[in-house]
Amino acid sequence: MRISAVLLGSSCALACIVSAAAELQSSVSTQSYPGKPIRMIVAYAPAGTVDIIARIIAPKFSEALKQQVIVDNRPGAGATIGTQALAKSQPDGYTIMLANPAHAANPALNAKLPYDTLKDFASVGLVALSASILVVHPSMPVTSVRQLVVFAKARPGQLNYASSGTGGPGYLGMELFKSHTGIDVVHVPYKGAAPALTDVLGGQVPMMFVTTPAAMPYVKSGRLRVLGVSSAKRNFMLPEIPTIAESGYAGFENADWYGVIVPAGVPREIIVRLNSDINHVLALAETKERINALGADVAPGTPQQLDERIRSEVARWKKIIKQPVENQSHYEAGHLIA
Repeated sequence: MRISAVLLGSSCALACIVSAAAELQSSVSTQSYPGKPIRMIVAYAPAGTVDIIARIIAPKFSEALKQQVIVDNRPGAGATIGTQALAKSQPDGYTIMLANPAHAANPALNAKLPYDTLKDFASVGLVALSASILVVHPSMPVTSVRQLVVFAKARPGQLNYASSGTGGPGYLGMELFKSHTGIDVVHVPYKGAAPALTDVLGGQVPMMFVTTPAAMPYVKSGRLRVLGVSSAKRNFMLPEIPTIAESGYAGFENADWYGVIVPAGVPREIIVRLNSDINHVLALAETKERINALGADVAPGTPQQLDERIRSEVARWKKIIKQPVENQSHYEAGHLIA
């Protein structure tokens, strides 16, 4: 009995020593963070809004962290390839990701995601918010959101809309619009916003939700007509255009958001450090100016605020998108530019 007690006591002591050593190592690692370059995953091809915003903040973020922040494009499968890479990375703060609304919509779009959106990630903070605008080809005999709804309801299933692909911001905006208005229009997915916009300009597809900067040259030249803005307030680039909510569809709001997330398990101290440095970068005049030029507003905040937004949107999209995407061919192969 005495020997067993001694052995038991030795085992407990050893376990305590190991635990204390692990905690000390973690503490030292956290205090010395970051000790090497940080990888920022962008789950889209280069040249889209997510990629551009990542490349705007990365240099200033590098200065704040005193380590290089490298943008790593991992496009494909509606952003799930890049997101899965994040989920599988070490939770040490050296792999982060700039996410957008597709992150919260994917659980509704794909019933077999290779990760759990709510359990496998932790929020760091919002970076920016922007609104899309609803545009139509000038040949469409409508000049307002309400007229479009009346026109579409008289032709159920006969009108198409373009988007950068299933799960992209344009797709989500129109699905929300359909839910609010009761119209029946058919989705035409493209591998990027640019080819989608090209076909709307050419009249092959009559309408889409698109970012303001991408559409502005064509709005000014008369090649596109703007009907409404997706955000709760009017867009500063088009102050004369009413919001969709103002147009008679109260409660409609769809802000495109961009926020930094990390794999679950990253130490709290590191998340606080990353959040502080991101907010510092967003407070810089140069950062604000460059993000404003994209038709977006900087949106500094707390990890909790981003986490609440993601959880809220996961629930919202599950209500709006009634069925997961049945035909996964485009969804899985498309390198969306968003």
